[in-house]
Amino acid sequence: MLLRSKLVVSFLAVIIMCGLVATVVGMRLIGTGIVNQAQDKVRHDLNSGREVYREETENLRDTVRFTALRFFINDAISDNDNDTLRKELEEVRKAESLDILTLTDENGRVLVRSRDPSVSGDSQTDDEFVGHVLSTGEVIAGTVIIPREELLKEGTDLVEQAHTRIVPTPKAKPSRQTVQTSAMCIKAAAPVVRKDGSLLGILYGGILLNKDYSLVDKVKEIAYRGVKYKGEDIGTSTIFQGDLRVSTNVMGEDGNRAIGTQLSEDVYEQVLEKGLPWIHRAFVVNNWYIAAYEPISNTKGDIIGVLSVGILEDKFMDMRKRTAAIFLGITIGGMILALIISSFLARSVLQPIKHLVSASGRWAEGELDYRVEIARNDEIAELAKTFNLMASSLKERNDKLTEYSGQQIMKSERLATIGQLAAGVAHEINNPLGTISIYAQMVLDELGKDNDSCRESLAVVMKQTNRAGRIVKDLLEFARQSESEMTMLNINDVLRKAIAMTTHPAELQNIRLATNLAPELPKIQGDSNKLQQVFVNIIVNALQAMPKGGELGFATSIANASEFIEIEISDTGCGIPQEHLSKLFDPFFSTKETGKGTGLGLSVSLGIVQKHNGTINVKSKVGEGSIFIIRLAAGVN
Repeated sequence: MLLRSKLVVSFLAVIIMCGLVATVVGMRLIGTGIVNQAQDKVRHDLNSGREVYREETENLRDTVRFTALRFFINDAISDNDNDTLRKELEEVRKAESLDILTLTDENGRVLVRSRDPSVSGDSQTDDEFVGHVLSTGEVIAGTVIIPREELLKEGTDLVEQAHTRIVPTPKAKPSRQTVQTSAMCIKAAAPVVRKDGSLLGILYGGILLNKDYSLVDKVKEIAYRGVKYKGEDIGTSTIFQGDLRVSTNVMGEDGNRAIGTQLSEDVYEQVLEKGLPWIHRAFVVNNWYIAAYEPISNTKGDIIGVLSVGILEDKFMDMRKRTAAIFLGITIGGMILALIISSFLARSVLQPIKHLVSASGRWAEGELDYRVEIARNDEIAELAKTFNLMASSLKERNDKLTEYSGQQIMKSERLATIGQLAAGVAHEINNPLGTISIYAQMVLDELGKDNDSCRESLAVVMKQTNRAGRIVKDLLEFARQSESEMTMLNINDVLRKAIAMTTHPAELQNIRLATNLAPELPKIQGDSNKLQQVFVNIIVNALQAMPKGGELGFATSIANASEFIEIEISDTGCGIPQEHLSKLFDPFFSTKETGKGTGLGLSVSLGIVQKHNGTINVKSKVGEGSIFIIRLAAGVN
């Protein structure tokens, strides 16, 4: 594919990706915003519904309380005039649109039921409202479930009103019940007292919520003002008895109020079982709503029903679809515009890029002296300058690398030659030295005590022969001719042996030894004798650096999460000059006087540590001392 085409496609791909991301993100943000707005709306509407419900309860409370204070009740009870009581209470019941208005005596026994005067004389002391007034003498109001047996006493028409056939509802919790016969009622009770304040009777009244739509329609009118969407009411309000709709303006598929349908299972678990509000999307009978639900409790705090409001989700889904269409239109328009612009940009950028490509090819072929001509004053020109600078840097680094590689090759060859020479010399010298040492010892043993001058000369021969032997041994170590015997060992034990070997010389030089060895170090795989040789070499160097005394420190520790063991040997000696640090481990490098060292000790030590896959680092400051840090891998190498 041509570069121009690639640029155009690249620009277009970026625009498409950005457009799609912007569309998706925008749709999600707007969709989330729309849903949040709808949830805020239904939350506010639920507050309105709760306030209407509370107001209805308070109105009933006031109606019952004020009726209980009316003089005709007091006089009629005192005169045992039940006809007057029935007549007056029936007028109050109808005027206040009550379903129940009943009067009991001071013992809770029914005197008059205004709706059905034929049933009286039964005790209501088990009723929680009547019992509350009997025990406290205070007015009480709230929501209660009235069983069918009690409804029969108040009137058969109320039994019929409460009777509800349970309709199987999609997404509802399965239920074995088919009929609901009890009723959900807003109820209030108040004491009737004599002039002296003693209890004369109890008046209680109630409004059945089952199939009474005045409350839910009032909530709907306040919250949604009759607004419709696509011919349907946009908002609804419902009262549930348990999970059963007993009062609602949600319409079923037959066009009637969906009385007898059930609460969806997820809302059931949240509101009825856990007692928590639900403000989210929910399936209502046959459609999705953005809905809000909260539990309705009786005076004891038990959850007996649910109050809910909801808005059709279709409106908000259509808003999201329109938003998506707008965003897609913007994206497509942007892609077309980007295609046109990218074509012109590709044309203007193509030519200088060709020059850069050509230059890169020549550099790749080794023409690092070639430079790109700069005839522009823009970002491409800056890029060309950078390319030229890169070529210069590459040439400079290539020259340095070539020079360094040559030096390293020479150094490697030199070390290899030295190693081979050292090994050959060591083997050739080792045997004669052994012979000289044996014969010198034999002559020394045969000489008498009178030949002191000869004995002293032979002792010098023996000493120098031993010294030559040690040099041969160092040469062999440097040449890597001896094999290591690897075993699992504790590095603290090896270090303690090396310290023990050098304790006496340290005491003679007034050098104090300080140890700080970490307990329970993991074992390593290594050659105990070789590692001991490394420690002794470093300790001997430290002792020689402190001819006037000082402190020699030893420490071990675990590093890098138990992957390595570090051994630190420090002294307070004369220190090592910075210019010598880089040569410290070079073979035959020594700062000691001639005849006092071969310059192989640290080279041999480095070789041993490297055979153990370890490292040696040195920190030193002239006049303050030196620190040797040996790092070895923990466990099996």
